[in-house]
Amino acid sequence: MKCFLICGGAGFIGAHFVRSLLNDNHKVINLDLLTYAASLQILHEFKKYKNYRFIKGDIRDKKKIKNIFKNFKIDAVINFAAQTHVDRSIDNPDEFITTNILGVFNLVNNSLNYWNSIKKKKQFKFIQVSTDEVYGSVSKGSSKEFSCLSPNSPYSASKTSADHLILSYFKTFNFPYIILRPSNNYGPYQFPEKLIPLIILNAIEGKQLPIYGNGKNVRNWLYIEDNVNAIKKILFKGKIGNVYNIGGKEEITNIKLVKNICKKLDRIKPKKNKRKYETLITYVDDRPGHDQRYSLNSSKIKKEINWVPKTNLDRGLELTIKWYLENDNWWKTTRKFKYKGERLGKKR
Repeated sequence: MKCFLICGGAGFIGAHFVRSLLNDNHKVINLDLLTYAASLQILHEFKKYKNYRFIKGDIRDKKKIKNIFKNFKIDAVINFAAQTHVDRSIDNPDEFITTNILGVFNLVNNSLNYWNSIKKKKQFKFIQVSTDEVYGSVSKGSSKEFSCLSPNSPYSASKTSADHLILSYFKTFNFPYIILRPSNNYGPYQFPEKLIPLIILNAIEGKQLPIYGNGKNVRNWLYIEDNVNAIKKILFKGKIGNVYNIGGKEEITNIKLVKNICKKLDRIKPKKNKRKYETLITYVDDRPGHDQRYSLNSSKIKKEINWVPKTNLDRGLELTIKWYLENDNWWKTTRKFKYKGERLGKKR
């Protein structure tokens, strides 16, 4: 049994990862600030595990982070904690800069001090969960781990800054890091500000399905369980001092993705008036600085760790739509008290 400090383990990806580690009988210390996107329902589920400990806290809190390393024998830190929504970074960049840069600095600095204090240094590693958005918009080909970073939003700039900081600690202090750059995740329990759950829930409620600009922006989609499996493989088999891209199987334009969701809902939950969900699609003003295309080359993780995504987009969307239809208590509470589906990220 190993002991892992998971930062941001009440968020979408972090919570799925925590559940997977607990099911493998590892000890998990889950540090989370419980911001608007946290899922309290998942936290309640984790209480049944004897190998689980929850600590409410902020990765920017120097004293709290220091005490965690003082009180627990940590084998690895996996950092999911971050402000993640691009639109919110346009409305309020401050939280993104302080959390995604200064918070990571606090984690890394305390991790370095802890690593220097322990005897079995080879057993410890720091894993930073970054994003494909650090590469910026890709006109041709796909981004490789050594491609130039070219962020175009306050969110992606903050994640890029954290990546550079971690790389500098490796060069300067030989700090044992691994950086992961997944593509767009989707699946159960995702907060409904993100595109796929927003479209599903708006359609169910008969609201407009907003499409930014002309809808031709291209994204690569990765089902949550595939991402969790990739991160676990990297945790145990990944090489220190490396970056790994984690890409899904398909690239697709936003408008085609939304139309696919509509067609599936037409079949799974047809409207009473027999109108197609596609009639709810509405084109709205584009997001400022909207990247045209993200594309990841994931050949490295396939070659070194033998990982490939198992869930294609068609199957993943089916699973995701059915989950939201079967768990309306979760998303109705979220929509009522946390986020009603309003437009975020408008021009100032």
